[in-house]
Amino acid sequence: MAKKKEETVIEEKAEETAETVENEFEQKYNDVNEKYMRTLAEYDNYRKRTIKERETIYPEAKATVVEKFLPVLDNFTRALESAEQKDAFYEGIVMLKKQLDDVFTALGVEEIKTVGEEFNPELHNAVMHIDDENEGENVIVEEFQKGYKIGDRVIRHSMVKVAN
Repeated sequence: MAKKKEETVIEEKAEETAETVENEFEQKYNDVNEKYMRTLAEYDNYRKRTIKERETIYPEAKATVVEKFLPVLDNFTRALESAEQKDAFYEGIVMLKKQLDDVFTALGVEEIKTVGEEFNPELHNAVMHIDDENEGENVIVEEFQKGYKIGDRVIRHSMVKVAN
């Protein structure tokens, strides 16, 4: 009888130990699983954030580079306007300007329309104002410097003269 009691005690201890081990295992499993799920969520957030940053950085960088080349384009335009002879040098400048225009077009750069258009402070920079009865109110009559944009983003505002 003492032996049976001892076996019962041993079995109870074994069951308690098994339950304890099982509870500890389950707790550790839950902890590891929770850490895994958090790491997975953090990685997903990181991935989304880097995609969003990349989508933001590229247009900014493109606009900055295009802005640096606008004075070069302006100088080609001035050179063509001031040329007296239509010789081979002139033709070379025409080809270079056309090549630069093609690059800007491929990048999505557009000229901002000015003369005859209504003045828009988001697109135009009015540097002169005249009173002219022949023109409508807030109509652009002259352009001093071309403006450019990529999509809805203005790279450089047009410098214009506005009537009335």
